[in-house]
Amino acid sequence: MALLPILHYPDPRLRKIAKPVTRFDERLRALVDNMAQTMYDANGVGLAATQVDVHERVIVIDTSDTRDQLQVFVNPRILGASPVRRLSEEGCLSVPGVYDEVERPESVTVEAEDERGRTFRLEAEQLLAVCIQHEMDHLTGKVFVEYLSQLKQTRIRSRMRKLDRDIA
Repeated sequence: MALLPILHYPDPRLRKIAKPVTRFDERLRALVDNMAQTMYDANGVGLAATQVDVHERVIVIDTSDTRDQLQVFVNPRILGASPVRRLSEEGCLSVPGVYDEVERPESVTVEAEDERGRTFRLEAEQLLAVCIQHEMDHLTGKVFVEYLSQLKQTRIRSRMRKLDRDIA
């Protein structure tokens, strides 16, 4: 397993639309393993392939306190969402150090495949529902800060560019 570099907002590669996975092979399983290691190393609860510059419909999530309940979603689709919406604080490995509230459906029904191509359906609530929606946004080229005001987006872009300059 290897750690993968995480793209930082406003990198234009984060805007790319991910393509569906059609081959469930060893390369895909290695990608999932590397994404999981990268997510755990960065102390995140979710990671989309788009964030590591792989533009395929793959996300990994682990919302457990013990960090040992990895969930893999390949080609995820939201089949239904609660009409009830709520605000939740979100952060993102592509926008380090930035947290803000985003309003999303309280629960979702998602259908996806695992890394071996087996289809499953899941009813998700609370943090898991938020994570699934957040990571699926990445697959469509959207970062959570785009739900915020223009002023906040401008400030966050400036902050991220400064962070990347300081790292370089």
